[in-house]
Amino acid sequence: MRESSRLTRRAALGLTAAALPLSAAAPATAASPAVIGGELLARSGVQVRGASGLPAKLTARSWLIADRESGEVLAAHDAHRRLAPASTLKMLFADTVLGKFDRTDRHKVTDEDLAGIPSGSSLVGIKPGITYTVEELWQGVFLRSGNDAVHVLAHMNGGVAKTVAEMQAKARDLQALDTRVVSPDGFDHEGQLSSAYDLTVFARHGLKDADFRGYCATRTADFPAGGKETFQIQNTDRLLTGAWGLDRYEGLIGVKNGYTSNAGNTFTGAATRDGRTLLVTVMHPAAGSNAVYEETAALLDWGFGKGAAAQPVGVLVDPLSEGGAKASPQPAPGAAGAAGASAAAATSKGTSSWRLLEGAAGTVALLGAGVWALRRRRSAASAPAVQAAGAAGAEANSEPGTGTGADRRRPRARARHRN
Repeated sequence: MRESSRLTRRAALGLTAAALPLSAAAPATAASPAVIGGELLARSGVQVRGASGLPAKLTARSWLIADRESGEVLAAHDAHRRLAPASTLKMLFADTVLGKFDRTDRHKVTDEDLAGIPSGSSLVGIKPGITYTVEELWQGVFLRSGNDAVHVLAHMNGGVAKTVAEMQAKARDLQALDTRVVSPDGFDHEGQLSSAYDLTVFARHGLKDADFRGYCATRTADFPAGGKETFQIQNTDRLLTGAWGLDRYEGLIGVKNGYTSNAGNTFTGAATRDGRTLLVTVMHPAAGSNAVYEETAALLDWGFGKGAAAQPVGVLVDPLSEGGAKASPQPAPGAAGAAGASAAAATSKGTSSWRLLEGAAGTVALLGAGVWALRRRRSAASAPAVQAAGAAGAEANSEPGTGTGADRRRPRARARHRN
């Protein structure tokens, strides 16, 4: 009986060890789906190669720095983590709608145009009955992040629902697959998410358009107040204007900031020095209204300095409509941020069900072989041993959960202010 017990324990441990590699290795095969922009961008934590000196005090939950021309990602932190984008989503709105109207077109605003604007929204001050040019409406979007200007343009485009659908289609074409659009203005809505990677893609695409570049670089503009009256509006991008105790950032050319009490601060900025343009997106830094700008400036400084030696850790992919190679969706960013690359690969939506079946079949085959061996050696005492081995194998192959993605959004709160 002692020998039988020792054999039973050895068999159970052997079967457990043999079964473990199947469940761990199956999702990591060569057939696993590619991550948008490169596998390193699915990993949690800071990703950088070949360069040192990254800013020491980066508190953002997600950030990314990339070269605009080549699309190479120089460094990133949880690049595909899905978070509330706030008004930075307006970049996708502009990517979708900007080219549909001539800037000199005129539109008389109606009450219907302004219906449904969320309470607590930032507004540029559009009034029914006043006629605005398309240029003025876009100034309201880019400078003041006016949700009223967004809604007027969305109605001109056929309505909010149509615009949301077109924005989602545009995101798919840009291969910005972390993004889910619920409203065209970026205001807090359940399930409205994006990522540092996607927002950087939106900015890069938008900056190809001369009007987009012009609007996001405008510091001040005169806005209609009715009749011949106007009032001045100022861009809320503090690195562009040098407001709120910040200096203007040398070479900054835009792009878009955002804030809600739920999302916190988000910002995508672009700057040019010595003929090189860098893009930086910073999402949800620690409390402090200037932190998002300070961390953006620090990353830009690094990129123009020590970051020049960085080897790319990924790339901003090209749109499908412009010949970009189609890539598969990456693993859920919330899970990747919590558990790292291997866990993210294991939870990838692209994992083949056939591979999972193969792994399960292999485990069953190994357990069956162990049962046969035990029966031959100790037929009288084998039944309990086989049961123990089966239980141990099942427990070893029961992977703990990698998270439900609850950290992708903070608890909802009523938005007190957004810009």
